[in-house]
Amino acid sequence: MATIEVAGLRVPAWRGGFGRLWSAAVLSGFGDALRTAALPLLAVRLTDQPLLVASVTACGYLPWTVFGLLGGAIADRVDQRRAMWTVDASRGLLVAAFAVAVALGHASIGLLIVLAFALTTLQTLFDNAATALLPALVDRDALGSANARLMTGQRVAGGLLGGPVVPLLLVGGAAVPFAADALTFLVAAALVASLRTPVPEREPRPAGSTLRRETAEGLRTLVRDRALRALCAATALCNVGMGALVATLVVLVTGWLDAGDGAYAAAMTAYTTGSLAGGALGGRLVERVGRMRAVLVAGIVQTGALVATGAVRSLTVLVAALTVFGFMGMVWNVNTTTLMQERSPAAMLGRVSSAFRTLAVAGAPLGALLGGAVATAWGGNTPALLAAAFFTLSVTALIPVRRPDVPVVASEDGATAVHGIR
Repeated sequence: MATIEVAGLRVPAWRGGFGRLWSAAVLSGFGDALRTAALPLLAVRLTDQPLLVASVTACGYLPWTVFGLLGGAIADRVDQRRAMWTVDASRGLLVAAFAVAVALGHASIGLLIVLAFALTTLQTLFDNAATALLPALVDRDALGSANARLMTGQRVAGGLLGGPVVPLLLVGGAAVPFAADALTFLVAAALVASLRTPVPEREPRPAGSTLRRETAEGLRTLVRDRALRALCAATALCNVGMGALVATLVVLVTGWLDAGDGAYAAAMTAYTTGSLAGGALGGRLVERVGRMRAVLVAGIVQTGALVATGAVRSLTVLVAALTVFGFMGMVWNVNTTTLMQERSPAAMLGRVSSAFRTLAVAGAPLGALLGGAVATAWGGNTPALLAAAFFTLSVTALIPVRRPDVPVVASEDGATAVHGIR
């Protein structure tokens, strides 16, 4: 593992494996963006029933609630590097087969739903393994900057490059975006397979140990760590708000603001631009106030941005608010992931990560339904104000753990140790 110092910050060196992991993650993010944009376009060609079209998207989220915890338990049992490249190779072959089906005219809504469900099911293992593998490639003091670089690269590939490329690829046929996605998976698999990381040493599992028991142990570890418990609850509350905002943002822009499709594109671009700035500059905030307090500051500022979004009837204000919201959203995501990596026992990181993700993601579908309901009842701006209320609750959940010395409860014996958090 190697780190270097840039402008006073410890950052991971590109050599030593991190560069290849970053390249694989960014390439996969680009392919994911191609597929995510192309699937709905293909779905509306196959059916005019909105419920079936929405089912394709829903099945892209459902596996996290069904298999998320299991994916974390498996990630802690296996060689994470091998799990990652095997999953990416499998996803590449799966999407390649789907591209062939589309090219031959055999695509159907049922096949789209199966594809979306299968890919996300495999992703539950890949994402948890990736979270657990990163500390083996990057020194502890560079984890924050490593996560920032990974998330920023994925946002550039997915938010700025992937979506706009889809219309160009569709000129060559409906199957082309999926063929390109398959290729990104296979190249990413080769990059991860080329990493030279030692097989993690693990203590023999106790007699009678099962995936169910190991999953429960990961949940207990998350719940017993006061800071991680608060972060998970806060993130779940944020995701309820995010679900409400994302599901109805187009209504806010085109209805309440009476702006057009170009304004909606500008709003989404503002959010992406803010996210990229947050990935590049958010480390300065952490240096000044510490990692846990940076998350708290991010939540407070995002709450203000949501209030401005829902209260001020101005496209200019909306664009500015979403830029700030995206900046602080990246600060939140980078530092919650880093805190989870720093505070979790190495042998349980996959399970803690999966427990955190599963519990946190569960709020998004509820938020989407609530957003649609309040927009119907009280207007297109009210979901943003509803989101602000949930972010306020989220900030409240973080206040008790804002100090930089929140104790860590060891999972093995319940003993308490104090770790400084940066």
